[in-house]
Amino acid sequence: MNNDKLYDVIIVGGSYSGLAAAMALGRALKDVLLIDSGIPCNRQTPFSHNFLTNDGKSPSKIAAIATRQVKKYKTVKFFNGHAASGTKTDKGFEIKTTSGERFTAKKLIFATGIKDILPNIDGLAECWGISVLHCPYCHGYEIRNEVTGILGNGENGYVFTSMISNWTNSLTLFTNGTSTLTGDQLEQLEKHRVGLVEKEIERIEHFNGHLQHVSFKDGTHVSIKALYASSLFEQHCHIPESLGCELTEEGYIKTDAFQETTVKGVFACGDNVTSMRTVANAVAMGTLAGMALSKKMIIESF
Repeated sequence: MNNDKLYDVIIVGGSYSGLAAAMALGRALKDVLLIDSGIPCNRQTPFSHNFLTNDGKSPSKIAAIATRQVKKYKTVKFFNGHAASGTKTDKGFEIKTTSGERFTAKKLIFATGIKDILPNIDGLAECWGISVLHCPYCHGYEIRNEVTGILGNGENGYVFTSMISNWTNSLTLFTNGTSTLTGDQLEQLEKHRVGLVEKEIERIEHFNGHLQHVSFKDGTHVSIKALYASSLFEQHCHIPESLGCELTEEGYIKTDAFQETTVKGVFACGDNVTSMRTVANAVAMGTLAGMALSKKMIIESF
């Protein structure tokens, strides 16, 4: 790897969005370095859905095919590592890795995803993406009409429950403590025969990530097939913020319609900029970022 080379673009993050951006830039004849540590956030998820032509394939298989296709473009290079910091230079930007390498480029794309901050319940993390789920559009069809739970409370728990009722009538809302739902909301749950359990959860019983029981601190348990849970998150990579990129109120990297951040020459795409966390959307955003950035560079150099 030539550390002295000035690349046109460094892409930080080599999952679906980063690979899509790399393909678009490679097809535009740009010199690209893609830095990736090989640990995607959906690594536990067995199947990807709602991605036309790839519905039902494993995320790892989709990524492997994408990587092979991107490697056909000779101007795109790969570096297996973790980006630790970034700085602005007179030529563009410098990215330093945790192993000490330094790479420079005229422009940057961050396709770094987000890090889920999961509820602190024993067993839940092991089931995340397998039987503890965040998105009915990704997984709801596969568990339609099954005995299903919602982990939530208050307004968010109520709205989440109303959404999931589209996929199953066997639904229970677990508030993990005293309910904070309003009287009207409780009436609606009862009207739609949604169960309500206010007991504190002790742990999630599972077998290889497949949920079996929700066990409570009072020693009782409930058998369910799947559990939906929303989670807090933080940016997986904080380099964009260190470079001055603004975040939205929700904590996503702020971009314009062409995926450029508030720092000129720095683009972002994928889960780090949107709550629409699907492989199909990540690919679409990466393609847009790569095409928009290549067009920007072409016009600037004309």
